Amino acid sequence: MANELSVFEMINVISKDIGLNGNKTVIEIENTENPEVKRLSLKSGSWSANEPWFVVDENQKLHTMMSINSVNKIVENFRATQEENFNLKLEKTIWQNIPIDFQDVWAVAMDEIKNKATKEKEDIKVINVDLEELVTKIKAEHPNLFLNFKDLHVVPR
Repeated sequence: MANELSVFEMINVISKDIGLNGNKTVIEIENTENPEVKRLSLKSGSWSANEPWFVVDENQKLHTMMSINSVNKIVENFRATQEENFNLKLEKTIWQNIPIDFQDVWAVAMDEIKNKATKEKEDIKVINVDLEELVTKIKAEHPNLFLNFKDLHVVPR
């Protein structure tokens, strides 16, 4: 009984963390005489409540269940976050190298990434790129895109 309470306490904590307010569906998996058949019992909530549904197995382990639609949304959000994170890292790396024209350096970097993906026959969304190495290569091949302090002449007064 104490273990069951801890599972339900976990459900409450998780529900609060993910912003699931109100009715929570909790389902319990029960053994039957046939080891290939399990029985699902609704312990709280309803069969039509919001996702995720919480499932407590026969060993008191907590699982969640959600529709494939919800899983797809999570994956889409994860990919969007990954892309945004990559773009921010690339932007930071470019700015650290003091570009004369940020947009030109960005365009060259994106072309390099697309070319690398094509050469390696990979999806552009999953290619791994060392951004420092990439910007260093661009700087070496296109020095006119970056400010070079050696070229600045200080006029004595």
